[in-house]
Amino acid sequence: MIKYTRDDTEKARMAVAALKKAKVSNGSCNMPEVNAALAEMFYGKCYICENKEGISSFQIEHLKPHQGNVDLKYDWDNLFWSCAHCNNIKNAKYDPILDCTQVDVDQKIAFRKEGYFGMDEEFCFIALENGEEIKNTVGLLYEVYYGSTPQKKLEAANIRRSLRRNLSDFKNLIRDYYDAEDYDKEDMRCAIRKEVGQGAAFAAFKRWLLWDHQEKYKDLLQYCEMELFDKDSDGQ
Repeated sequence: MIKYTRDDTEKARMAVAALKKAKVSNGSCNMPEVNAALAEMFYGKCYICENKEGISSFQIEHLKPHQGNVDLKYDWDNLFWSCAHCNNIKNAKYDPILDCTQVDVDQKIAFRKEGYFGMDEEFCFIALENGEEIKNTVGLLYEVYYGSTPQKKLEAANIRRSLRRNLSDFKNLIRDYYDAEDYDKEDMRCAIRKEVGQGAAFAAFKRWLLWDHQEKYKDLLQYCEMELFDKDSDGQ
């Protein structure tokens, strides 16, 4: 999870107008205008798991469960873009969580891949600060990436496979960058900047790969939108 900007775009304005009409008639939020605006805002990826590959179903997710509250149900600021896997896990079980349109989630939580092969490998989510929203978000992320039912464990395994491939490709890009001649580096810098940007899959993990090796990759940290700090913090 990373921070996204809820920009005042044409699609966003159309979504807000459609939501106002739906609120009057008690209609569904699942409208073409709302879906188009959310897909634009979240770059076509799930805001929770950040996966972009092989997702069969996207859903409109309410950050704060509306539970019959019409204001929350039709509030544009409360609507997010989620894959079915993550939405079904979050539901009303994890509330409240960090609002990724208001805070930099990856500055509150460390996203790390520990180990290398087989059973030694683990994707970790480490709270860097205390607080209920952070604790709930960490719990949500672990369940999203590892599942708690047989079906969800299978779905989570697919997400981890996509994440593993993305991280491997990103590491190869970094290696190629440092092996390249100066005249080839500019194109690679552009590619690296894109891979840690809002539109990239699993951007939080890629940013933390650089932050955890900040001395080695110092010249690339400018693309990660974060000031240097002690990456060994465990939130205590």
